[in-house]
Amino acid sequence: MKSEVRSKGAPEPIGPYSQGVDAGAVYCSGQLGADPATGKLEDGVAAQTRRALSNLGQVLGAAGLGLRDVVKTTVFMADLSEFAQMNEEYGKHFSPPFPARSTVQAAALPRGARVEIDAVAVR
Repeated sequence: MKSEVRSKGAPEPIGPYSQGVDAGAVYCSGQLGADPATGKLEDGVAAQTRRALSNLGQVLGAAGLGLRDVVKTTVFMADLSEFAQMNEEYGKHFSPPFPARSTVQAAALPRGARVEIDAVAVR
């Protein structure tokens, strides 16, 4: 059984997908570094990383979870030369044991974003 996870504190989906799906574990769709109130991307990779993680936190909160419950993330970056900036900001939001993570460079991200992050969390 699965159910949709939805938060008004995160940007609305821009396609036929859910912000998250609870199927025992909670699977969160990729979040951009966009302000949910304005839809505008934050400036720079560090600010976009911070906002993307905040948006993920909002989706997880709607499922009764938080970033502390994340076991896996995937970070998509427009340019891996910005990895150090993303990694420094990312590290401020998690504590040991850190989630497993994959980081990949994408040819392009939606809306010209520098970073997009998805997550899987468990109770």
